[in-house]
Amino acid sequence: MKNKIFGTNNDFTGLILRLTLGLILLPHGAQKMLGMFGGYGFTGTMGFFTGTMHLPWIIGFLVIVIEFIGAISLVTGFASRIWSVLTIILFTGIVLTSHLDNGFFMNWFGNQKGEGYEYHLLIIGLSFALFINGSGKLSVDKVITKGQ
Repeated sequence: MKNKIFGTNNDFTGLILRLTLGLILLPHGAQKMLGMFGGYGFTGTMGFFTGTMHLPWIIGFLVIVIEFIGAISLVTGFASRIWSVLTIILFTGIVLTSHLDNGFFMNWFGNQKGEGYEYHLLIIGLSFALFINGSGKLSVDKVITKGQ
C-alpha cells in the first residue's frame, strides 16, 4: 500500500508536473490561508465561504487546506498522488459550482459575467498526469520508498 501511494519513478516528468501544479496553487492557497497577495486570510476566506457562498464550514476548511498545505506538499513531493486526487475533486467542484455557467474561456476582456473553466481544466489535467506518474526526482516520496 505504501508503494502505491508514495512510489514514483526517478524522472523529471513528476518533478516538472508537481512543481508546476504546486507553484501555481501556492499563491492561491497563501491568499486564503495567510492573506498574502491581496487575499483575505483564513478568517476572511472562511467567512466568505460560509456566509456568502453558504458552503458548510468543513468544505471551506478543506478548500483552504488543499490549496495551501497541498501546494506545499506538491512542491516538496510529499504524497503527490493523494494531493492530486484531492485537487481533482476540488477543481471539479469549483467548475460545477462557480464557473460552468460562464463558459470555457477566461474573462480576458471583462465582457463575461465571470471566469470560464479553462484554467481549472489545466489544473485537473496536470493533477491526473501527476497521479499517474508520481512525484519524480527530488521528492519526499522517493525518500520514503527508498530501498523498495
